[in-house]
Amino acid sequence: MSYTVFTDGASRGNPGPAAIGAVCFLNTIPDLVEFKSGFQPVFSISEAVGVKTNNEAEYLSVMAALKKLLAHDIRKAQIFMDSELVIRQINGQYKVKNLNLEKLWIQVKALSRGGEYMFSHIPREKNAIADYLANQAYK
Repeated sequence: MSYTVFTDGASRGNPGPAAIGAVCFLNTIPDLVEFKSGFQPVFSISEAVGVKTNNEAEYLSVMAALKKLLAHDIRKAQIFMDSELVIRQINGQYKVKNLNLEKLWIQVKALSRGGEYMFSHIPREKNAIADYLANQAYK
């Protein structure tokens, strides 16, 4: 079985009202039209998270997805997001210099410990479903 997760965080202003979106699929990955037509994921998340920076929202989306994976007892997944900065920080390629982000980074590392989670960057256009879910939370 192959679990694939897409996450996205959004902030209207930096900082500003923020929201997160995440979705987990098993084996099959639909496009946005199929998803909106009723495709059932393993789980999806669409939540407002208060006033945050965009990068904070990105981290919160990963944390929420990891918590859901653990709640579903899923210990192995490929996690994609369009924030190159956050992916590179999680993967240890960039240092985390911002204190607020460092606190979130520590939580992501703790949540992912004991699992086989691969974190990868994708172009924004390939992250349409997570982006859609994050934007739905503003409504």
